[in-house]
Amino acid sequence: MNAAPSRAVMLCGTAQVDPPPRVLRAGPLSVEFENGALRYVRFGGIEVLRGVAFLVRDDNWGTFTPAISDLKIEERPDSFAVSYRAVCRDAVRCLVCEATISGKSDGALVFAVTAEAETDVLTNRTGFVVLHPAALAGRPVRVGHVDGRTEMARFPELISPGQPLLDIRALDHEISPGVWASVRMEGKGFEMEDQRNWGDASYKTYVGSLLEPWPYTIAKGSRHTQSVRLSIAGAGGHSASAGERDAPIAVEIGGETAGVMPAFGIGLPAAEAPHALAALDLLRRLGPRRLVCHVDLRDPPPRSTLEAYRRLGEATGAEVDLEIVIPDGADAGEALGRVAAALAEVQLEPASVSATTAADLLSWQPGQDRPTEPTPEAICAAARKVFPRTRLGGGMLSYFTELNRKRPPTDLVDHVGHTTCPIVHAADDRSVMETLEALPAIIASTKAFAGGRPYRVGPSAIGCRDNPYGKAPFENPDNGRVCLARVDPRQRGLFAAGYLLGYAAACAHGGVAAVALGAPTGPFGFIHRRADMPVPYFDGVAGPAVYPAFHVVAALAHGSGQPLLATSVAPPGTVAALAWRAGGRSVVWLANLTAAPVRIALSGVPQSGSRMAVLDASSFERATRDPDAFDASAAEVPAGPIRLDAYAVARLV
Repeated sequence: MNAAPSRAVMLCGTAQVDPPPRVLRAGPLSVEFENGALRYVRFGGIEVLRGVAFLVRDDNWGTFTPAISDLKIEERPDSFAVSYRAVCRDAVRCLVCEATISGKSDGALVFAVTAEAETDVLTNRTGFVVLHPAALAGRPVRVGHVDGRTEMARFPELISPGQPLLDIRALDHEISPGVWASVRMEGKGFEMEDQRNWGDASYKTYVGSLLEPWPYTIAKGSRHTQSVRLSIAGAGGHSASAGERDAPIAVEIGGETAGVMPAFGIGLPAAEAPHALAALDLLRRLGPRRLVCHVDLRDPPPRSTLEAYRRLGEATGAEVDLEIVIPDGADAGEALGRVAAALAEVQLEPASVSATTAADLLSWQPGQDRPTEPTPEAICAAARKVFPRTRLGGGMLSYFTELNRKRPPTDLVDHVGHTTCPIVHAADDRSVMETLEALPAIIASTKAFAGGRPYRVGPSAIGCRDNPYGKAPFENPDNGRVCLARVDPRQRGLFAAGYLLGYAAACAHGGVAAVALGAPTGPFGFIHRRADMPVPYFDGVAGPAVYPAFHVVAALAHGSGQPLLATSVAPPGTVAALAWRAGGRSVVWLANLTAAPVRIALSGVPQSGSRMAVLDASSFERATRDPDAFDASAAEVPAGPIRLDAYAVARLV
């Protein structure tokens, strides 16, 4: 008999637990201390900085996890102090850091590090990173430059493809009327990038410059000192009262909007095509409206894969959309002609085609030389000739970052698209959920240059399908939380159910026309299959099994094209809400985006007379063993606030 899953496995698909942070306070100043870094720097309850960290990144942009020792923390009512030693080491390099952190009740915060190289250290970046929250979009910022100049600027509203601010020494912004926060960064010069490009909910100011050569070498025996100093000037600020902290999350459902639910589908990597056929009954239940099928002409798929694409489209009734990778330097007409001939042999006519060169799967800095052939214009012309009855997509098969830096010829395409990955810069649970905060800005920025063309997103999942910044996605044999890893265990847990509902809500309210999420099986899948690495709990289930997100994605697919209802959540960030009209009734979905239970005060739809199905740790085993269990669990909605456990989702009809 299969052992019952642990709570950790049910929530996040792995026995490894994301450690809780240590909260340090000095009067109205509070910070979270986590593995040598600071998060959520608040003054009077207002978030001033999203984070401050001293990072060491290797020549593949991998970030070292520091080994921390000699940790000392002292706390008093009006101050705190931290000191520690951190070692960043791999087989070829070693950097030792001595760090001190101090905070005072007047808002003064100092984080200083002296680093010594015990070997030559080849690095793309070593030093401080300061994160300002994305909620500052469009707000004024006073910039102190390295040469002493001061200028007024703004945090970008639409996402900047390059560095919006250069040669930075200090950044000042207003946190409440008359109250200003000043961040001064000592050491080498700093510059800012709009980290929303990668889905992070922040603006990142980092040491050094991407305009200078990298990687570079920190010489053995050299010592380097940097610091970040925060100060607060002015009076005021607000600190949440106990009543505000304990109040339920307010979710209001409004009337129909001008929009409709996107057409929801799933991705279909070539390697998963045979596994998807083996799970065809469950795939039919999933009911995707679109199958986004991958063809890489650097390693063309065999006829059997193309036949599988056709069979899966026919069996599910889903449109087959092709994304095609053309080798750099290839003749676009000849390359796409080979695809068309192969499709004709298996009698597959795609509903749409999106093609890019292999170079566009990689990351390029603005202005950096990149391969130019075939051009987007040549690809579009060839695709129109080879696929005359097929809708043509433009954009990127990679992430929004690359789309923002190489925008498509929108007059030549029928729709514009890209995908996303939430584990580029950080992979802890809260950072992944925080990427949902950046989605509205990504959507608004894309629509600003899409020329009114319909907008498609995906296939997107938690794991990384391509690594534009290195040779390949990273391995994750220990089922951990790893940046840019292909396999992310949270895809199998309740976490993914909540995350994907939040993702779908942002896309729906942003007016995205079509969204593809995950895949049928495999690292990005919703249906379990055995893999090369062990999968806790699921490998022991007798018979077919589905992951919790299966039920969410099936419902989204069923809701495709239905009238969208307005929703509001206050305060934002803790709960996701999505609602649509179907069969004369409101269908309301709620998700807890946190690891702690929440209470929700729902208004705008009657709870009395409605029925609610809940997917949480208590229903996890039933929901993963039986694809009908979630629907069958619906019961009358209890009176009062709705209570949702960690990462739980609920549907009210």
